[in-house]
Amino acid sequence: MEKIIIVGGGIAGLTTGVYALKAGFEAEIYEKNPVPGGECMGWNRKGYHIDNCIHWLTGTDPKSELWEAWNTIGALDEHTEYADIDRFYSSRAEGREVSLWCDLKKTEDELIKESPEDEAEIRKFIQHVEYAKNCSVPVSKPLDMMGLGDYLKLGKSMADMPKVMKEYGKISCAELGKRFRSPVLQKLMCDYLPPQYTAYSLIVSYATVAFGNGDIPLKGSLAMSLRIAEHFKKMGGVLHTNCPVKKILIEGKKALGIELEDGTVEKSDFVISSVDTDFLFGKLVDRNYMPKPLAKAYENRNGYPVTSGFQVAYAIDSDFSGKGTVFFDCEPLTLGTNRITRMSVKSYAYDKSFAPEGKTVLQANLVQGDVDYEYWKSLGEEEYRQKKEELAEALTERIVKEFPELEGKIELLDCWTPLTYNRYCNAYHGSYMGFMTTVGNKQLQYKGVVKGIKNLFIAGQWIMNPGGLPVALVSGKFAVQRLLYSQGKSMEI
Repeated sequence: MEKIIIVGGGIAGLTTGVYALKAGFEAEIYEKNPVPGGECMGWNRKGYHIDNCIHWLTGTDPKSELWEAWNTIGALDEHTEYADIDRFYSSRAEGREVSLWCDLKKTEDELIKESPEDEAEIRKFIQHVEYAKNCSVPVSKPLDMMGLGDYLKLGKSMADMPKVMKEYGKISCAELGKRFRSPVLQKLMCDYLPPQYTAYSLIVSYATVAFGNGDIPLKGSLAMSLRIAEHFKKMGGVLHTNCPVKKILIEGKKALGIELEDGTVEKSDFVISSVDTDFLFGKLVDRNYMPKPLAKAYENRNGYPVTSGFQVAYAIDSDFSGKGTVFFDCEPLTLGTNRITRMSVKSYAYDKSFAPEGKTVLQANLVQGDVDYEYWKSLGEEEYRQKKEELAEALTERIVKEFPELEGKIELLDCWTPLTYNRYCNAYHGSYMGFMTTVGNKQLQYKGVVKGIKNLFIAGQWIMNPGGLPVALVSGKFAVQRLLYSQGKSMEI
């Protein structure tokens, strides 16, 4: 039986492992951290659980192809329980508050009541969210391997998406906000995604939540990662943790296996990398192997920016439910060269397993980008620690000012920066997604093969922007399918 070594035990790596076993290969995963999951992670502090990943999970509708894939790898099944949430998020501005509710009609009515002068634009927005309800990433096979029948089926399932792309595909979220007269609606359209994101990304994200294909599994991100890992092991896969890989061994045009940081060499017939492509090309193999389109994306920081965050988690000494995720104006903060006047908090009261009875976990986030990563990286060790503490304290003050009922009931649990994602996950500039989908730049879709190395394949969210869990999921399956195709075998797994 031929053996596949998989580098990285995040969602892409775990998915690759499951599909490799289904296809009849031996599969071993090598993960640098003590637990698998990569950025789909959570950790405990002072008796509370901090969730690091899932704000909504695309593919929770059992009728969707993505659900079938999540079910195949052991992430979801018919007994999975989901959070009881009623909205995507809320935005506050100038004493007003509006929400994108899971109930589209409720959203439409609330927004029109808030801003009757924006009625036409509001109705257009709601209608296009309806159009986007069936939008999804391809699951059966990679786009470049699809035949005419596959394209016809895909086109039929997303027949209304061309309308969404025509109206919102060439404008950013910032430009979408400017279509509205109401200040709070302007903020609503620009809050959840960075303002340079294409507007259709917001439309599709909201549609996923509103139409029941973007729920939140209870028990959190880490629990889901561990379910997948356990499924992989029960199928016969081998998972090595605390095993950082030093390099992929190349001889001529073939990958022979890997060398671990401790010098151990492990041989295999195939290698599939599921780590950040910036780490793969330059650390695990020579940078010259990186394909030109991918290299150009890394070089073009304006055209293909990335997203990270400075985040703070709190223990709330009450059953404070808040309103899910809420964005609000705050007293200005300076972080590096950026002046921040808006922030968000998210209550995790929907998951009782995260906190002791009668208490709640609350998290705050400041969106970060390439420039912020460079700022954090420039700090010395002590300065870095001090800046984190100062910033966490500043955010605490602003949260209490916005939610006075939290006075005396809020305790810092932990805080982390873009450097944290880089340190634990080798994430490029600390990004927890792939490259942003921005206006005027071609969407990146990298095939996941390495020219010049015939038995090395790639999975992971960086092969298709904007990345995220669904891309990580399908990329793992696609990597195995490309391997099968290279052997002249059926890609049906």
